[in-house]
Amino acid sequence: MTSQLLLTDITQAFQEHEILLTGANGFLGKVVLALILDRFPDFKHLHILQRPARNLSAQERFHTETLASPALEPIARKAGKVALREKITVWRGDVSRPGCGIAPADLEGLTARIGLIINCAGRVDFFPPVDDSFNANVDGVEHVAAVAKTLGAKLLHVSTCYVCGEADGLVEETEPILGFYPRRQGSDDASFCHKREIGYCRERIRQIYNSAGSKRFAPSGAPVNGTDQQGDRRSAEVAQRLVALGRQRALHWGWVNTYTYAKSLGEQILAAEEGLDWAIVRPAIVESALEFPFPGWIEGGRTAAPLVLMALGGLKDWPMRKDTPLEVVPVDLAASAILVVAALLLGGQHERVYQLGTADVNPILLESLVTVLDAESRKRRRNNGKHSASPGLLERFLEARRVRFVSADEARARRVAFENRIDRAQALIAGLRKLLAATRLPGAQSLAGWSTSLRALGLQAAFREQTLNQYLPFVLHNRYIFESENIRAAYALISEKEKELLPWSPERIDWRTYWVNNQIEGIEKWVQPEAVKGWTFRL
Repeated sequence: MTSQLLLTDITQAFQEHEILLTGANGFLGKVVLALILDRFPDFKHLHILQRPARNLSAQERFHTETLASPALEPIARKAGKVALREKITVWRGDVSRPGCGIAPADLEGLTARIGLIINCAGRVDFFPPVDDSFNANVDGVEHVAAVAKTLGAKLLHVSTCYVCGEADGLVEETEPILGFYPRRQGSDDASFCHKREIGYCRERIRQIYNSAGSKRFAPSGAPVNGTDQQGDRRSAEVAQRLVALGRQRALHWGWVNTYTYAKSLGEQILAAEEGLDWAIVRPAIVESALEFPFPGWIEGGRTAAPLVLMALGGLKDWPMRKDTPLEVVPVDLAASAILVVAALLLGGQHERVYQLGTADVNPILLESLVTVLDAESRKRRRNNGKHSASPGLLERFLEARRVRFVSADEARARRVAFENRIDRAQALIAGLRKLLAATRLPGAQSLAGWSTSLRALGLQAAFREQTLNQYLPFVLHNRYIFESENIRAAYALISEKEKELLPWSPERIDWRTYWVNNQIEGIEKWVQPEAVKGWTFRL
């Protein structure tokens, strides 16, 4: 049996089976697609599900946004336009719609052609309006599963390790999926039913929209992409109520945010599905590339981007547990693991759940991470100071302080005390400016600059606290270590050559080098400032 399993051939699997990929325009999806094109150029055929944009067809959007992205453009150019046109078919569609929005005639034509669907589509914001999260992460799973059954295809679904919700310690891969909720009291606890919860939440969504005058809804009972079927945009009040509903339902059961709540519901939909062969891959926090398509590739406001930027900006008081590891997985390792599982699923040699964590073999503790980021911040300020005749108030203030690990309450108290000191200083400066104006003495302009700097410090302190509150479940309230035995066992079933093509090697990561050279440089180069302004948190 072992010798037979060792003959698993990923190249052959992709040569023999057509694959449908959803979410190819996302951060992880782009790298999955890039790996297939680069490492397995003889693949049989790829089908891409793509939503059109306002002024772009699905095909145009795929070529101008996906293939033209920095992650894919050199690889697509190497493959050649003719090969891409012959071996990739783009289908207009949307997982939030029945049939994934694919025309019935097209679905019929694809029946028995596609061997596997890789579902990378999903909404990854922590606290979006709950209907948006449901569209992608709940309705989307229902629709993709239905399409897979219609086509006679197997389904690899990308979820997240954080479906575990509140946890402290090792999170095992063997936890039953159906009936799970984070506060479950043993296997006999039948308090949670995903069908009942989904029905309840959909009804509440309908009531919220009805109360605002929207009467018509999609078949799932929820508006699609923030509008009702009449195309009316929801009001800010409705959006706020939907955000609050998702937060309330998640926290009620023990999930830490709407995203992980919805992703767990999606998993349970899949686990309850009969007549479908499936596997779930759960990455931890997906961050910048280790090596492929090039070191540091990152896109969008990933989870670590605000963390890195706050550290570089001089944040000193961190509400964190020193001994807590941050479960980060480079995007290329996650994408490689997905393709290995895809081949095993096609060959019938798969497990149900694969967690992709790093802390079980190579943890980076938050104390070490913050120390690295603070050292880089100080280094940059010193280098900037060499080119400045007189360092500013902010630079001198930050250089004098040292990193402290504090409780959430202590961080808040220190922020309030800090703001009080700033208020007193502002009052003193205002008084001095009046005095200088009355006596016509020089210095008023310098005082105005001090006042602006102090005001900026106060705003930063309040904004950082608001931002860090989003992180508390991951760095203070819970301590996550994700068991990742199944993916290591999967790699034992493939050849050494294919291990090199699709590496999974978290134990070899030098975390200091990765955070300085890949994360910091990648975030500064590839994460657009407007993507970070709203501090969107993504896993």
